[in-house]
Amino acid sequence: MSNLAQAFANGKAFIPFLTCGDPDLETTEAAVRAMARAGADLIELGIPFSDPTAEGPVIQAANQRALSAGATTDKIFEMVRRLRRDVTVPLVFMTYANVVFSYGTQRFCAACGEIGADGLILPDVPYEEKGEFEPACRRHGLDLISMIAPTSELRIATIAKEARGFLYVVSSLGVTGVRGTITTDIGAMVGKIRKHTQIPCAVGFGISSPEQAARMAALSDGAIVGSAIVKLMEQYATQAVPHVAEYVRTMKQAVNSR
Repeated sequence: MSNLAQAFANGKAFIPFLTCGDPDLETTEAAVRAMARAGADLIELGIPFSDPTAEGPVIQAANQRALSAGATTDKIFEMVRRLRRDVTVPLVFMTYANVVFSYGTQRFCAACGEIGADGLILPDVPYEEKGEFEPACRRHGLDLISMIAPTSELRIATIAKEARGFLYVVSSLGVTGVRGTITTDIGAMVGKIRKHTQIPCAVGFGISSPEQAARMAALSDGAIVGSAIVKLMEQYATQAVPHVAEYVRTMKQAVNSR
């Protein structure tokens, strides 16, 4: 069983996301440890980029704050190396193709493997272009996570058959951000995926409340939350860690309630 599959082995998974370096890397590092202790099953770490096209205003602003505060890919790698001394939950990087290209794809994936990262999500890389990254990821023990969106109807079978780690099921069209309601028929999407693979499916984009998380987890294998956590980081800055930990604890209880 891969490390990422392990995250789904004990009931429904809760997967928090945060932008590394917002407000600073020291706070990010403390928040990751706190989220792991609070019950996060897998943690997504955003490497900031100047033009994060899949993100809404909350995470876009976090990217700008992190870059302004001096966050770099190398500094984030060093932070993960420190985290791996005591944090055992799977860690997945979420960033953009340009970040990987500018670092050097082979060099980036080799560094991820060496520091103990488990996977990579590139929301601006469509399935048809994943061949530019997949071989390097495999070589260094990284799962390249595929995304399936409500518009993926005709490609679900193809994407699902080749998926690794877990499938990121995008709940809503558009960019990331808190939504009052999620109207996509997630159950139907997951049902179509299940015809082609038994790989875990986690739902993200727009989930913020325990009720939403519980509903999405009931229809899939887990819930992913980003913007709501990034808002807490923005609101409380260097004092955010206990607030984030409490939020993760509440959300983990919610996904396990179904």
